Amino acid sequence: MNTGYVVGAVATALWVGFSAFSLLRRVSWVVDPLVRYGVPQSWWTPLGLAKAAGSIGLVVGLFVPVIGVLAAVGLILYFLGAVVTVLRAGSYGTVVFPVLYLVPVAITLGLGIAA
Repeated sequence: MNTGYVVGAVATALWVGFSAFSLLRRVSWVVDPLVRYGVPQSWWTPLGLAKAAGSIGLVVGLFVPVIGVLAAVGLILYFLGAVVTVLRAGSYGTVVFPVLYLVPVAITLGLGIAA
């Protein structure tokens, strides 16, 4: 396991974990766009828990690599779904936000597979 992967996995886990925490706490700058995108409020907690699980999985993946790979794949699917949701809502100017999470997860997955 190389240092780049460890640093990348921890940084990405913190980044995604912060996003999960913000969604679970119903921070307005996170949930207001979800309302505009048409995401039902009943989905917010499961979505926040999915992000939290992925974040934890990235850290666990430092010790059990297959968990890290599965967590990264799950998070990639999650954020691809977020990109699709934003695009379907016609909010093209905000599609960058889920991409800002998608890219580090994809890089972490690549580093994990290479390590």
